[in-house]
Amino acid sequence: MSILKIQDVDLLNKKVMIRLDLNVPIFNGVIQSNKRIKATLPTLKYAIDKGAKIIITSHLGRPIEGIYNKNYSLLPVFNYLKNKLNVSMKFISNYLDKKISFKKLNTNIIMLENVRFNIGETKNSDILSKKYASMCDIFVMDAFATSHRAHSSTYGIMNFVNICCIGFLFYSEINALSNIVSKPKRPMVSIIGGAKISTKFNILNYLGNISDTLIVGGGISNTFLAIKNNVGKSLYEPNYIVKAKKMISKYNIFLPVDCRVGKEYSKYAKSYLRKINEISNNEEIMDYGDKTINLIYNILINARTILWNGPVGVFEFLNFSKGTKYISKYIIESKAFSVIGGGDTISAVERFSDIKKISYVSTGGGSFLKFLEGKDLPVISFLKSKSNLF
Repeated sequence: MSILKIQDVDLLNKKVMIRLDLNVPIFNGVIQSNKRIKATLPTLKYAIDKGAKIIITSHLGRPIEGIYNKNYSLLPVFNYLKNKLNVSMKFISNYLDKKISFKKLNTNIIMLENVRFNIGETKNSDILSKKYASMCDIFVMDAFATSHRAHSSTYGIMNFVNICCIGFLFYSEINALSNIVSKPKRPMVSIIGGAKISTKFNILNYLGNISDTLIVGGGISNTFLAIKNNVGKSLYEPNYIVKAKKMISKYNIFLPVDCRVGKEYSKYAKSYLRKINEISNNEEIMDYGDKTINLIYNILINARTILWNGPVGVFEFLNFSKGTKYISKYIIESKAFSVIGGGDTISAVERFSDIKKISYVSTGGGSFLKFLEGKDLPVISFLKSKSNLF
């Protein structure tokens, strides 16, 4: 892929803005998961070693633009990075209308407050993009998880900076995902869970076409099951039943043969094992059953490539976590090259298994799925065109 990489650019004494994805869960000022932050360290350390003057930017959550909210402040992330990198750093809140002087700040690394506090960020404002661009000589995009959105700090800025490139994390993402869709080892098994088939219809078709087996779970599988079965009060989409039926005729789709149901959506709900054709009107499918889990074991243990996005049940509730729990364990036990993506999927693996044994963990959610569909993401398209200038 002809995109300029950070190691292709001279960083010495250059003002380098690095857009990271530091959108991590924070509760009462305490970071709950540092996985995304750790993934950014190779790019940051490289820029430090090459003598760059670094400006770190990121978003956190979805605050109201123009209104400061301490619950969305990046200060806890700044403190974590400062400790992890063990270097002098400065945190700046009001930066849009001020000229940043590294010399006056007596540091070579600064971090800007949450870009989503800035008016025009999510609307890709040219005015805001130009302000970002005026701060730097080089822009490094290393936030793959945001590359499917055209925002000022991820996309707009590139219109006004002469040199744009990608960091190590961004490159590893597109390299790993490109390989899995272009030359996967066979058999390839894809697991797609989630609430609605409508939100993942395109990726289901794409993966159904390239996978030897496509396993569906959650509300997505309920829509497939509803073709021939009563699914009670389970979440499913009647408008997609005809489309789901066509997919079954085209692809090798694995559907559950039994399930765990509850009579209320609650962590205290009792679970009942049911065959797929035995679900009552007052019951809701919330997880795979034991026979289904055993069948999936045989599929995964023989796979050579496994792609997983989306839990297959309500794994947050103990009584309905078994399917997601055992899939995470089976993937670890297999000899397959495994790739997982999406926040809930990562959380599930971290809870039930050893995520270090997953071959590749993608930091992306929406960008992960769109890239796998074969869609050109806005940021990647722009970077390709920019690279032609060099």
